[in-house]
Amino acid sequence: MSNETRYLIVIDDVWTIAAWDAIRSTLPDGKPGSRIIVTTRIKTVAKECSDVSATEHYIHHMKPLTDEDSNELFRSRAFGSSMDKASHTKEMENISHNEELEDIMKRILKKCAGLPLAIVSIASLLASYKYPERKDMWETVWKSIGSQMESNPTLEGMRQILTLSYNHLPYHLKGCMMYLSIFPEDFEIPRDRLLYKWIAEGLVEEKRGLTLLEIAEGYFDDLSSRSMIDSVLSLGYNGKWTSCRVHDMLLEVMVSKSLEANFISLSGGQYEGMSYDRIRRLSVHAGANNDSTSMNGGASGRRGKRNSMERLEVQQVRSLSIFDFQEKKLLDRLGQFTLLRVLDLEDCKGLENKHVKDICGMYLLRFLSMKGTDISLLPEKVGELEHLQVLDVAGTLLLKLPETMTRLEKLEYLRFRHRAQWYTMWTPPVGIRKMKALQNIDCVVIKDVRVAQDLGELGDLRDVTIFVEESSGSTQAILDALVKSISKLYSLRSLGIGRFNKRSINFLNAMPSPPKLLQYLYLDGAMDEFPHWVPSLHNLVDVNIIGSWLRMDQVYGVLCKLPILQRINMLDNAYVDKELVARTTHNFPALRDLSANCRHTEVVKFEHGSMDMLEELYLHLDDYGRRIVGIQHLRKLKRVTIACNKHKKSAVDDVLDNLKWDNKRRLESNQLQFTVGVQYN
Repeated sequence: MSNETRYLIVIDDVWTIAAWDAIRSTLPDGKPGSRIIVTTRIKTVAKECSDVSATEHYIHHMKPLTDEDSNELFRSRAFGSSMDKASHTKEMENISHNEELEDIMKRILKKCAGLPLAIVSIASLLASYKYPERKDMWETVWKSIGSQMESNPTLEGMRQILTLSYNHLPYHLKGCMMYLSIFPEDFEIPRDRLLYKWIAEGLVEEKRGLTLLEIAEGYFDDLSSRSMIDSVLSLGYNGKWTSCRVHDMLLEVMVSKSLEANFISLSGGQYEGMSYDRIRRLSVHAGANNDSTSMNGGASGRRGKRNSMERLEVQQVRSLSIFDFQEKKLLDRLGQFTLLRVLDLEDCKGLENKHVKDICGMYLLRFLSMKGTDISLLPEKVGELEHLQVLDVAGTLLLKLPETMTRLEKLEYLRFRHRAQWYTMWTPPVGIRKMKALQNIDCVVIKDVRVAQDLGELGDLRDVTIFVEESSGSTQAILDALVKSISKLYSLRSLGIGRFNKRSINFLNAMPSPPKLLQYLYLDGAMDEFPHWVPSLHNLVDVNIIGSWLRMDQVYGVLCKLPILQRINMLDNAYVDKELVARTTHNFPALRDLSANCRHTEVVKFEHGSMDMLEELYLHLDDYGRRIVGIQHLRKLKRVTIACNKHKKSAVDDVLDNLKWDNKRRLESNQLQFTVGVQYN
C-alpha cells in the first residue's frame, strides 16, 4: 500500500493484547487521516489499542439501547415492520390493543436490558408465533429463556456468543463467574459481600505477597474489564465500584452451567421442584412478587414449596444463601446445617433470636450475614466460631455485641450498626489487640484509653471509622493514645474520625505521621484548619468533611495539593463563609466530583484552570440570592445537580435559568453540554 493512500480498517472482536500486537505489526503506515476501528469486550485490550497519550479520547464505550430503541427493534423483528402508523398491520393492532401482550413484551425487553443481540434473537423466535396463540407462547418463552437457549435453534447463536465470553475466562475466574448464579435476576450485588463470599467458598487462589482480599479485588476488576459484570454507578473510597449486576441473558448461561456441573443448587421461584443428588451450595429464591409462593401461586403453591423445603437433604450443605425474605421453614431447620461454611441471611424477616442460637453452633462458619434482620440478641457463644472471617449484623435491632467477640481471632470484616440509632456502634472491649486479622470494622466507639492503645496493634486494618465518646477525666488521654495508634496503622486505606456533638478534632494535629496509603478520609468535627499532615497524603482520592466550620481558602488551598484527589464532599457546616472560590492557583489536576452544602454560602465561584477535570457538581442551595459564577470554565462538566428545600423551590429558579443559558452557549460553540437535575429535600 502506498504511503500516500488513506485507509479505514475495521477489526472486529479482538480478545487479547497478544492478538492485537500481532495484528498491529502487519498494519500499513497511512498518511494522516487514516483510521483503524477495533471492537473488543475487554477494557485492557481497548486501552492497548488506543493512543497512549490520549487513551480516554479514543475509546467509545457502547451503551445499551434506550427503552424506546429496544421497543422499536423488538417490534420490527417480531412483526416484520416498524411501528409507523401508516403501515400498521392486523398483527400490530392485536398487540397494541392487548394489554397482557404489551406487558409480556415489556418483561421480555427488561430481561434483554438493551442488548441488541438478545432483542433480535428473542424477537425472531417470537415472530414465528401467530395470533391468537401468541400470548401463551410469548409467556412461555419469557419464563423459560434459559432452557430455550439450550434447545431452540433460533437462540443457539446468542447462547454461543455469550458462552464464548465465559470460555475465554482464565480457569480461576470461571468458578467466580458461575458463583454469581446464586443471586436472583436484577439483583444488585454489593462488592464486599461478593468478594468475601468468594473467599469463604474457597474460590480465591493464594498468591505470595498478596492477601486473599487483594486477589479477590483483582478478580472483580478483571471480570468488570471483560464486561462479564455490569458495574453499578456507586463509588467507594478508592474509586472502585461498590456493586455490580449480571446481564439477565448471561446469568441464564451461568445458571445453566452451574446446574450442569452441580456447582450450585437453586430452589424456589422458577427453580421450584428441581431435585439434586447432592447439595453443596444452596441458594433459595423467592417466587413471584417476592413472596413464598411458587410459580403456580395460591395455597397449593405454598404447600408445594413447604413440602420441597422439608424434603431437602441439608446435612452436606456447605453454603446457604436465602433471597426469599419471607422464608421460615428452612430457618427452623438451621440446626441441621452442621457443615456450613457460608450463611447469608441478609434481609430475611423470618430470622428470630432462637435461630441465632442454632447458628452459634455452626463451628465451621467462615461467612455470616444477618444484615437487615430483626434479631435483637447475639449470644456470647458467637465467640466460639473460631473460623469466622466475616460477620455482618448492620441494620438489625442489636444494641451491643458480646465481649466474647475478642475470641474471633480470624475475623477480618465486621459490620454493626443499629437500624434506627446511627450512634449505636460497636464499643470494643479491652483485648481487641488479639483480633489481629481485622481489616474492616466500620464504626467503633472508643471509651477506654486501653482500647485506644490496643487499636494500634491491628496492623492489617484497612478500613475503620472511629468516634470518641467523652469520658470524665480521661478524654485527653484517649485522644493522645488514639493518634499514636492511628499512626501505626500502615495498611489503612480508609479512615474516619469524629467526636459526638461535633466537638473539636484539632487533636489530630498531634499525630506523629499519618498512614501513607490512605485513600479515603472522613473528618467529623470542628477544626481550626486541616491537620498539617493532610497535604502529604499523596494516595488520597476522596475527602469528606462535616461540622468543620472552615472558611476562605482553608478547604481548596489545602486539598489542591493532593495529586490524585478525585472527590470532595462538604456536608453540613463543613464550609461557612459567604463565598466558596476555586481559584486558578488551586488547580486540581484530577478532581472529578464536587459536592457542597452551601447553607452559609451566597456565591460559588470557579476561576479559569481551577477544576479543569470536574465532571459532577452537586450543590445544596437552601436560600434565595445564591449564585454560581464561572461555570463556563468547567469544560468537562457532565452533570450538575441542585438540591434545595422543597418549601423553597423558587429559590433556585435563577440558578437553573443561568445554567440553561450557559448550556445554550456551549451548544452554539460546539462544546460539551451538561445535564441539570433538581433534588428537593
